[in-house]
Amino acid sequence: MGLPIISSKKAQANSVLAANTIAFTACFAVWVIFSIIGIPIKELLELSESQFGLLVATPILTGSILRLPVGMLTDRIGGRIVFFLLILTMIIPLWLIGDATKYWHFLALGLLIGVAGSAFSVGIAYTSKWYDNKNQGLVMGIFGAGNAGAALTKFIAPTIVVVYGWQTVPKVYAVAMIIVLALYWMFTYEDPSHISSSQVSFKEQIKALSDPKLWKYMQYYSLVFGGFVALSLWMTKYYIVEYGIDLRTAALLAAIFVLPSGVIRALGGWFADKYGAYKVTWYVMWTSLVCLFFMSYPQTTLVISTTHGPEDFDISLNIWIFTVILFILGIAWGFGKASVFKFLSDEYSENIGVVSGAVGLAGGMGGFLLPIMFGVIIDYTHINSSIFMLLYGATAVSLVWMHFTFEKEYIEGMVKKEKRKVLDEYIKLQDDHDSVISAKAIMEHMDLLEEFNSKYNAYKDSIKNTK
Repeated sequence: MGLPIISSKKAQANSVLAANTIAFTACFAVWVIFSIIGIPIKELLELSESQFGLLVATPILTGSILRLPVGMLTDRIGGRIVFFLLILTMIIPLWLIGDATKYWHFLALGLLIGVAGSAFSVGIAYTSKWYDNKNQGLVMGIFGAGNAGAALTKFIAPTIVVVYGWQTVPKVYAVAMIIVLALYWMFTYEDPSHISSSQVSFKEQIKALSDPKLWKYMQYYSLVFGGFVALSLWMTKYYIVEYGIDLRTAALLAAIFVLPSGVIRALGGWFADKYGAYKVTWYVMWTSLVCLFFMSYPQTTLVISTTHGPEDFDISLNIWIFTVILFILGIAWGFGKASVFKFLSDEYSENIGVVSGAVGLAGGMGGFLLPIMFGVIIDYTHINSSIFMLLYGATAVSLVWMHFTFEKEYIEGMVKKEKRKVLDEYIKLQDDHDSVISAKAIMEHMDLLEEFNSKYNAYKDSIKNTK
């Protein structure tokens, strides 16, 4: 247990939330460390765009793969010990990055520090169990704001690189993680009732993955979180190459995307609690689609023949308009990351460790694959903005899928909501108790008939398919 001076359950819950958020922020800063030090390493080793993409994405692979098993382990033995061991295992390989000299050294060490990315599954499962369902959207949003750790790297690492060299950055981070580890153990607590190992078998835990709804949420998260991670890794270099600015300025401009997207997640959780996960996610997808449409347009000079000779017209996005659109995209994805997990807290509250691990795995794999795809596309097309063309296509697919999978469910929910509203109005106008009981009975019978009709039609369809 943590410090004995914090004894009440509410105070312990808040302490756990704060400690987990700080630890996750530090882990996320480590997870994206190559987004900054990878730039001088690229020049040192003369890497191609594809090789750079693999370098920055390598830690994301380990963190993504481990999210599911780590989430399950958290359900079974408790989040405090799992989070502690997770931080402990990354400190030595993090220190050794500063002494690496070959490309494969960086890839191998990147895989080892990648365990930092699985901190999300531990923290989300560990934290959510301390709070009731009506506040979980906000709580998970606050914890998820640890994504801002990527901005922490944007602020701190470039200055260290310029003043002391890139080799110093991982060593400073390793010392910082030792301090975080000590503070984490002091200010976190464990409630035995949150551990499910005695009630829920491994088979029962893994059964949640057979739910087709879960795969839908995994796809959404692979875009809003995977895209966030991918651009967090890529945007500093994008600014340097596309607009010809220095490392520190590029990192600060990239932080305009990263920091708000991480911090706003808490507000996104509150919106998801208040207005529903579906509505928030729907607007997130549309906002993303519009932003990515404009960002996809390459730097273009239009030459027009006039009576005075050829005239050049620059019709590309300047750096400030681009940054504003990037900022809006980051805000949208911050809301989206929270709203997807509101879906999970509403539908999988008893198995949140497993499902958050699965969804986190999908998001992390998006963050791993997208930078590699960015590098390959740029090597092939030589157009930097082609990365946004890829994201635009993925968003369009997500939006179409969301429309067709949620349309029926959303309409049914609205019909039920209106029925309840009509019934409430009827009850207010009636003084006769028997009339109120009869109205409630009629509404219940209507629901039963609709359910029966739905099951009957499904049965008929299954009979037809077997013939």
